[in-house]
Amino acid sequence: MPFQKTSDGSKLYYRDWGAGAPIVLIHGWPLSGDMWDRQAEYLASHGCRVITYDRRGFGRSDQSWSGYDYDTFAADLHALMEGLDLRDAFLAGFSMGGGEVARYLATYGSARVSKAALISAVTPFLMQTADNPDGIPREEFAKIEAGIRQDRAAFMKDFAQKFYGRSLMNRTVSDAVLEWNQVVVMQASLRSTLGAAAAWSSTDFRQDLRTIEVPTLVVHGTSDQTVPIDKSATRAIQLLRQPSYIEYEDEPHGLFFTAADRLNQDLLEFSRSGVVKHRTQDEPVPTVLF
Repeated sequence: MPFQKTSDGSKLYYRDWGAGAPIVLIHGWPLSGDMWDRQAEYLASHGCRVITYDRRGFGRSDQSWSGYDYDTFAADLHALMEGLDLRDAFLAGFSMGGGEVARYLATYGSARVSKAALISAVTPFLMQTADNPDGIPREEFAKIEAGIRQDRAAFMKDFAQKFYGRSLMNRTVSDAVLEWNQVVVMQASLRSTLGAAAAWSSTDFRQDLRTIEVPTLVVHGTSDQTVPIDKSATRAIQLLRQPSYIEYEDEPHGLFFTAADRLNQDLLEFSRSGVVKHRTQDEPVPTVLF
């Protein structure tokens, strides 16, 4: 399996599919790069080079004791970009992965990057503070930590229901998807799960977003209960220099699965032109025939 060594010697597992303009897909918490399977296969089948990787502590990457902060996450991404010598890349981050996109561009610039995407992202700043009074109270994040510490497996099983917008009346994903989700999230260590949660809940990306110079696609579901749209996307577009904004009506946080076909096409279009067609929710998108 291919691995990229980071500045502190940790090894990141990655997949490199297809050929063409590079797209780097950065996964969310508490999953791994495997969450991008439907996007990676689609984009690679449409003439793109697609790189996915497991964040340190997750999936098949090293489970280091330290380094669960966004400066380190961005440095890890930088090591991958340098190691694979990626140029004119499209960086797309989901949920906490949006933080990597923002911190990487703010720290290392856009010399290797032509476009970016923030998908269901935690940017610009989730936690309620004196200068962010409309954020989410710190106590809510403390409940997440307590739940993980008490019974991580049970917490993650319940968390997935809200993540995918699954209910008795709205079966957005199958039982099999929820079972797959549980297997993936439990590959991470307790240390990395807690550390990454502390990072995405408390890191302020407002200044990072202001520095991004490349065209940036922002995609968010209006029914996202994990990262509410009014705490994230609608604020992010006010800070970005070149935003393109799409709301996915009634979609939950995990829209990479629940709206996979639409997201695939939007990512492909944006990777090619820096703009996206505003389709209606029911308008069909092209599919790949074998």
